[in-house]
Amino acid sequence: MLSSPGRQQRRVVVTGIGAVTPAGWGVEPFTQAILSGRTTIGGFTRFDHAAQRTHIAGQVPPEPLALRRVRGWHRLSNSDRFAVGSALEAAQQAGLAFPLADGDAAVFFASSTGGLFETEQYVHTMIDPPGATAARGLLASYSLSSPAEAIARRFGVTGAVETVSSACAASALAIEQAMRAIRRGEVQVAFTGGSDCLCVTTYAGFNSLRAVDEQPCRPFRADRAGLSLGEGAAVLVLEALDHAVARGATPLAELMGAGSSCDASHMTAPDPDGSWAAEAMRRALADAGLDGSAIDFLNAHGTATPLNDAAEAAAIGLVFGDRAHAVPVEATKGVVGHLLGAAGAVEAVATIVSLRAGTLHPTPEGGAIDEALGVDVVLGHPRTSNGLRTAMSANLGFGGANAALVFRRWSQERES
Repeated sequence: MLSSPGRQQRRVVVTGIGAVTPAGWGVEPFTQAILSGRTTIGGFTRFDHAAQRTHIAGQVPPEPLALRRVRGWHRLSNSDRFAVGSALEAAQQAGLAFPLADGDAAVFFASSTGGLFETEQYVHTMIDPPGATAARGLLASYSLSSPAEAIARRFGVTGAVETVSSACAASALAIEQAMRAIRRGEVQVAFTGGSDCLCVTTYAGFNSLRAVDEQPCRPFRADRAGLSLGEGAAVLVLEALDHAVARGATPLAELMGAGSSCDASHMTAPDPDGSWAAEAMRRALADAGLDGSAIDFLNAHGTATPLNDAAEAAAIGLVFGDRAHAVPVEATKGVVGHLLGAAGAVEAVATIVSLRAGTLHPTPEGGAIDEALGVDVVLGHPRTSNGLRTAMSANLGFGGANAALVFRRWSQERES
């Protein structure tokens, strides 16, 4: 989707962020993990994986006791809990009082599995032993829209509640939808992001494709052998700048622009020349009224599959040209794994964290960088820079769905 430059429309800012990842519940443990240069991917207990080809993933630890006291928490699926937990953190940081005025708030969210983990539990209870009775409440969150609806119920959101399920680009696309709704004046505030839980269906499916590495994934490495699955959620509170200023909120970052495209090429493999992934990035830049020279770093999709990393590197080359080898690249999935429908939102949060801290987070060391890709991956240790101002976060999904977001670090002079 392409529109006239965002600077000519209502400006959209991020006033709150929340995250639930394999590093823990909250943005703080996530920040510590991505700056550590160590992975959170390892053995997991979410379900029995003895019959699977691989045996590692990024699993979210148990929730804090305070969240268990949230009304109706015990009835929520894991995906719903990740979503609501992230939304509570983001709303608190944004300083929002709920319920907002009727229609002022909306939810634009993403998921690829919804409550599929609980549905699998229901089925397994019914068939082993045969005829056993299963709690029908396990099916309550089966719908992909369940995480978005759980947020809406928790905060009394009566505006639009929409769910995007476009594979690994889904939450970046949801963020784009939220931004455009705010720009058009349809809503003042939006909860946006994504949530997904590990489940047998997804784990077995990626293993059957031979797309999962037996070791923690190594994005852009010469010996990369596949992705590592993870679970969790992230939420961004997006808000019209004038609305945020009127209520005294301090933005964390500005969402300058977004762009999307589709390869229309293959069910699972990316178009190897990266041309349509590049087009999504170009559209995001055009929407922001910027060119590639304005981008100080890129948070890449970086799944560590041989085909995806090569196609993404090609896209980076097409967009940034002679600068491609000099634009630092973050690869968040090396730390927390691939969070599927939540990946774009989690990586958007990582991008904002890096902009605000002036520090690029590393992906864990292990294996030489694939020099043929020509990308400058931040590896092993953080990089600090006082000049980080504008960044792009990119996501490439199954089916060729591509999305890119452009964020700018907030500073007081940006208010005028």
